[in-house]
Amino acid sequence: MRFAREAWPFVLPFPLLALVQLLRGRSRSAGGTLLAGAAVLLFFRDPDRRFDGEEGVVVAPADGLVTAVDTAEEPLVDAGPLRRVVTFLSVFDVHVQRVPTSGAIVSSRHRAGRKIAAFYEHADQVNESHLTVIERDGGERIGIRQIAGLLARRVVCYLTPGQSVRRGDALGLIKFGSRVDLLIPADYEVLVSKGDRLRNGETAVARPPGAGARS
Repeated sequence: MRFAREAWPFVLPFPLLALVQLLRGRSRSAGGTLLAGAAVLLFFRDPDRRFDGEEGVVVAPADGLVTAVDTAEEPLVDAGPLRRVVTFLSVFDVHVQRVPTSGAIVSSRHRAGRKIAAFYEHADQVNESHLTVIERDGGERIGIRQIAGLLARRVVCYLTPGQSVRRGDALGLIKFGSRVDLLIPADYEVLVSKGDRLRNGETAVARPPGAGARS
């Protein structure tokens, strides 16, 4: 299995500590340390995912549970109201995010902030976050907001303005954190509901008017 490159500063100290414990004759402690390191490594896992449906379909940028499908405003994406799909990531979910649609990156902005629990509705307004905006070939814009949670250390985004991306490309990750909002045009059909579980790069989330989807 592939792992995000950000894993290694967190993971490598565990085998080093385990080696020290072994040299001191503390084999049980060394075993526990290695298990803890393996658990941290799994947090950064990056499984291969793909969606074979129609090109126009927008896929999930993140793994996790859909906690809301509502409306929001974000001028960098559109002047009017947008549909928003809120995904909450537990510690057991994959924390790597993927590009939900092909297009060009027109904005990539980090915002410093607080670290309240991401399940609060207003966490997107006050927490550290990163907003990436993708413009599709038809001119529509899709926004992805990565939001740090209570235990998150940092939001990481790999993308920069002017970059062309394909659906399913790596977008970034939230280190030990916990919410991703997908912002889509108001006339798109949302294909998921509150309570659904999503898989990044694989679950169909929305499609533009007049488009069909196939799995």
